[in-house]
Amino acid sequence: MKSLNEASIVCKECKQEAKKSYVHKQGFKLRSWECPSCQEQWIHPLDVEEYKKFKNMCNKTYSVKLRLVGNSYAVSIPREIIDYQQDAFQEIDNIIRMSLESPEKLSLFFSKKMGEDLLKR
Repeated sequence: MKSLNEASIVCKECKQEAKKSYVHKQGFKLRSWECPSCQEQWIHPLDVEEYKKFKNMCNKTYSVKLRLVGNSYAVSIPREIIDYQQDAFQEIDNIIRMSLESPEKLSLFFSKKMGEDLLKR
């Protein structure tokens, strides 16, 4: 059985075979197919689901406690976020990157690549 990624998609309007391409949305690289004639696009359904999951999490706000642990402070990260990061990146290790972006914004980077790219600015 062929996977969707190996299949040919033919545009109903133009009757031309769509070419594989990518759509970039908020840091996501979504697999897609695009008709070379009419520019109609089809995004891979698994990528659409993953993107919807991400958007759903972005709409949530978590209230977490800031605790003093020795000479440092600790914040608990909800399990839902950690579970999502492991599924999305598969690169999470025991050390994450942290950056103070403004007086009111602290960022945590779960991916080595994302953290290094943003910290170089």
